[in-house]
Amino acid sequence: MSAECGEPGPEGLQGWSPGPGGHSEAMGSGPCPSPSTPTPWRLPRWRAYVAAAVLCYINLLNYMNWFIIAGVLLDVQKFFQISDSDAGLLQTVFVGCLLLSAPVFGYLGDRHSRKATLSLGILLWSGAGLSSSFISPRYSWLFFLSRGVVGTGTASYSTIAPTVLGDLFVRDQRTRVLAIFYIFIPVGSGLGYVLGSAVTELTGNWRWALRIMPCLEAVALTLLIVLVPDPPRGAAEKQGVVTVGGPRSTWCEDVKYLGRNWSFVWSTLGVTAMAFVTGALGFWAPKFLFEARVVHGLQLPCFREPCNSQDSLIFGILTVMTGVVGVILGAEASRRYKKVNSRAEPLICAASLLAAAPCLYLALILAPTTLLASYVRNLGVGVFTLQPCRASRAEGAEVSRSRAEAMVFLALGELLLSCNWAVVADILLSVVVPRCRGTAEALQITVGHILGDAGSPYLTGLISSALRAGRPDSYLQRFLSLQQSFLCCAFIIALGGGCFLLTALHLERDQAQARQPGTGIPDSQDVNSKAVESERLLPSTGASPEDP
Repeated sequence: MSAECGEPGPEGLQGWSPGPGGHSEAMGSGPCPSPSTPTPWRLPRWRAYVAAAVLCYINLLNYMNWFIIAGVLLDVQKFFQISDSDAGLLQTVFVGCLLLSAPVFGYLGDRHSRKATLSLGILLWSGAGLSSSFISPRYSWLFFLSRGVVGTGTASYSTIAPTVLGDLFVRDQRTRVLAIFYIFIPVGSGLGYVLGSAVTELTGNWRWALRIMPCLEAVALTLLIVLVPDPPRGAAEKQGVVTVGGPRSTWCEDVKYLGRNWSFVWSTLGVTAMAFVTGALGFWAPKFLFEARVVHGLQLPCFREPCNSQDSLIFGILTVMTGVVGVILGAEASRRYKKVNSRAEPLICAASLLAAAPCLYLALILAPTTLLASYVRNLGVGVFTLQPCRASRAEGAEVSRSRAEAMVFLALGELLLSCNWAVVADILLSVVVPRCRGTAEALQITVGHILGDAGSPYLTGLISSALRAGRPDSYLQRFLSLQQSFLCCAFIIALGGGCFLLTALHLERDQAQARQPGTGIPDSQDVNSKAVESERLLPSTGASPEDP
């Protein structure tokens, strides 16, 4: 081989690295790298997109598992004879096991085969889900335990799958692929409600919903093994030396690096605020819808299984529709806005959350003062204003009009939250070096769930039960207690928006550091300044600092 790396060898170009979909890009001529430089890794474009499609399908099933129980929550409560606080604990166990497992899977994903780790996770969650459908009502504790095992399995996928996509695509292509990948968060969540309610309606038994999922997951496991590669870490970003060559950092060193990465820290806190609100309101929404209709006199109370599943079905369909539009809208807005503002991603997240907060707060505060029973559901913010049942036709028409107006708020709220899913993932991948991305995903999941949706469903149910204990036992009071337990969510949303504003202050510096070879930390202040200046020139030149 010649003394210059720009000359081709028999197997390709040493010092070249695959672009999106496997197309190579030259790094320029210069002295030959050391023997530790890895052989270039290539993947045909069609293989990369097939792998992305399989990962999207598995993400769909992943989030269906998150909310399939919420879609049949009334039936589960009747079957196991559990209260609101215990029902909320069911989701807390699921998320708690997920967050405890996420750091383990993040460690494994950064150091061992990501494909094998993902396969193990799918086997865990599908096996636990199937077995939970055969548990007797006398052993409700065993059902709680099985949901914890399902959470453990889903932790592997939530932690590792985005890092695989990050190593298959880069820049705008990665933004688009992540947008499609994260579309399946709201789509999977909505289909979880739909599947649970539809299967219960057809079979008269909510447990059949848990028995259908393993069939879909067996197909997913087969596709994963056959069609999804395990690319070298950083393969799409010309950081092969970091990925393969050189000493491997310890887990503690990775955590210290992430703790000094302020874009990662503040965006993680912003994600935590989103998780808190979506966990609380998402888990209780179908039951809240049901009780709202009971208060209206539009639905009889549920005295035995199966309970009416219409609300879960409607809510699921709305979640799917607004989720698809919201994720695409957020990703496209981020891609276009980055051309004029390099801090576009956190600013979009902040704007959506700050717009949601006052709407939710005003709806909750003004509803009691106007003697209205307020129905609130928001994955970003969603408000239904419901009046008590009236006898007159005119008042009945007013109730219908209010419900129609509230549907607009609900759809807008879910749209606002869905705008953020792909954007927050792109923030993490852009500010963290490839060698730490699995750990970064794991830490973000862990912190987000510990302070977010691990406790928020239980806390909401606990507050609701405490409020009901001091009030007359009526459906109206049950409805109002659940409504009022949501009040803190408005403040949490506003805090999340503030965290993303702080992320924007540090974004350019951390992105520049993440592009440096080696540890991802610049060797000097001068290098850092040049990298930041290159970032600022990016929108006008259309080039990346890492381009030749």
